[in-house]
Amino acid sequence: MSSTNILTLFFIILTLWNSVVICSRLLETSLTEKHELWMKEHGKFYKDVAEKQKRFEIFKENVEFIESFYDSAFNLSINQFADQTNEEFKASLNGNKKPLRIETETETEFRYENVTEVPATMDWRERGAVTPIKNQYDCGSCWAFATVAAIEGIHQISTGKLVSLSEQELVDCVKGNSYGCSGGYSEDAYEFIVKKGGIASESKYPYKGADKKCNIKKGAYSVAKIKGYEKVPINNEKELLKAVANQPVVVYIEGGERAFRYYSSGIFKRKCGTDLDHAVTIVGYGISEDGVKYWIIKNSWGIKWGEKGYARMERDIHSKQGLCGLAMNPTYPIA
Repeated sequence: MSSTNILTLFFIILTLWNSVVICSRLLETSLTEKHELWMKEHGKFYKDVAEKQKRFEIFKENVEFIESFYDSAFNLSINQFADQTNEEFKASLNGNKKPLRIETETETEFRYENVTEVPATMDWRERGAVTPIKNQYDCGSCWAFATVAAIEGIHQISTGKLVSLSEQELVDCVKGNSYGCSGGYSEDAYEFIVKKGGIASESKYPYKGADKKCNIKKGAYSVAKIKGYEKVPINNEKELLKAVANQPVVVYIEGGERAFRYYSSGIFKRKCGTDLDHAVTIVGYGISEDGVKYWIIKNSWGIKWGEKGYARMERDIHSKQGLCGLAMNPTYPIA
């Protein structure tokens, strides 16, 4: 090869390299702008430049995951969790940090055992038994939100009145195995409400997103009561269906799966584990036009997550534990 050809080849390689560098810088600039817009949208502030750069790198990695993800059944989108690592996300939001008390047999009665017919679809939102989506923020209080949603539901079904109830009272006052923002159990919450004789409204005992001292004065204004709770037979979606056909039901799931974290629409049917670390409320069920059965899940991560705060999760899967373990420990309150 002549020296002229070598020089020409060199300039071609150099030009291509420069193009790669320029494209990379443009992409970086685009992501930087996207991060700035995201920060503004979600009211994010960082303590210094180093922290901002660290968060940007995490944001970049998460955006790349979201944009490269494909599943024909459901979609992902950038949301308020995009600058957190998986470990940070699980630590701050998923409220079951201790092993659940999963029994091999149902300890309480199951009042829907003899139900033989259920509606083909059910949506307790349409029947006025579900309050608007709430946000637990950076507090592992999902257990309180899931419990409250179920009690709001049965209270409306039995009285005709939909009242937003107080998660903060549960966060502050429920003891035993539950520790406020550090995680807890719906079972403890039910037992507290029964013993106390009711639960306060959200307006009287508003949510703060942090552990506070139990305010007996605010809690004195009980507006909803329950007699107790029952458990759906474990690992049985058919029995779970009977319960949800009659009232909203609390379930525990493994909520730390990355795709679930950025879920935005469709029927979530991605394989996930059964390391139960998050509590949600099933508020209905249905079937898609192409025949996929699903549960309607009310979450407590605000309206910018999922389908305006809700998710549709595949129902009647091959695993008896249910998708993400949702059939492993369902409970519901008794009015």
